[in-house]
Amino acid sequence: MRGDVHDPDLNRLSITVGEVRTSPDLRVATAYVLPLGGQGQDEVLKLLARNKGELRRVVAKKLALKFAPDLRFQLDETFDRMDDTRRMLNQDAVRRDLDD
Repeated sequence: MRGDVHDPDLNRLSITVGEVRTSPDLRVATAYVLPLGGQGQDEVLKLLARNKGELRRVVAKKLALKFAPDLRFQLDETFDRMDDTRRMLNQDAVRRDLDD
């Protein structure tokens, strides 16, 4: 979708969409996003919200949908949770328990 949105502030960013979850009736799609390098997270959420209508039209067109879902954006915390889990598993006490 890069370049399809006409907001230069949004187009200059690289944003990873880790996951999209839809409501059972497909009326709402929540995209879990993270800017490249993790910097400027608040700015990314504001820019995506500001461009939600245009993004919604692009999604409907690209997926050939009659009705596009309402788009919502949240920060993807998957990588943070993975780092926390890695740190936990590397603790001496945990490694000792796992070795038993």
